[in-house]
Amino acid sequence: MYILYGSIGSGSASVEAALAVSGIEYEIVQVTTAEGLHLTEDFKAINPRQQVPALRLPDRSVMTEGSAMMLHLADALPSTELAPAPGTAARAQHDRWLVFMAINIYEGELRKAYSDRYTDDPQGAEGVRSSADAYVKRHHAIIEEAISGPFILGDRMTMADIYLWMLAGWMDQEWLATHCPKIVALAARVRQDPRIAPIHAAHFG
Repeated sequence: MYILYGSIGSGSASVEAALAVSGIEYEIVQVTTAEGLHLTEDFKAINPRQQVPALRLPDRSVMTEGSAMMLHLADALPSTELAPAPGTAARAQHDRWLVFMAINIYEGELRKAYSDRYTDDPQGAEGVRSSADAYVKRHHAIIEEAISGPFILGDRMTMADIYLWMLAGWMDQEWLATHCPKIVALAARVRQDPRIAPIHAAHFG
């Protein structure tokens, strides 16, 4: 049994979708960040960083970092074919883009949403937010150019596509439609998967 500690609207959406598509047994524990539940001592014992998501594996060990969880699930459940085989050139590209999104787009979204946490200057938050917005858009544009088919790597949905679906849901949809039509189409394909559709509704309305 996998146990996902997450919160609606957070980065746990992609891991929840990955678990659902994998068809394995899992449980969701809501750690509602809006209520500060991630800041409790109980959750600190699960993730000292006090961030969601966190994933308890069947052996009871705990993982953090959503992109790492998705890579682990792809390897732990190879029959799902949610990532190319380890060691292949296709897997190298898959991991490249998944990590690219995690360290650039996801990180930029954090600076947009929590700008005040990234400066000691009380007047500096707006500059942080504006810079982060441009940064995120730049990296979405790079992904847009890399998409080689209906999905990032071609015809098959992978963990990288599920991750991009989540990130696209956080974007200004009008900007995305104008500048990144391939991302818009890809995200629509992912959210229309019947296993992901209810998760999309819960996290994005």
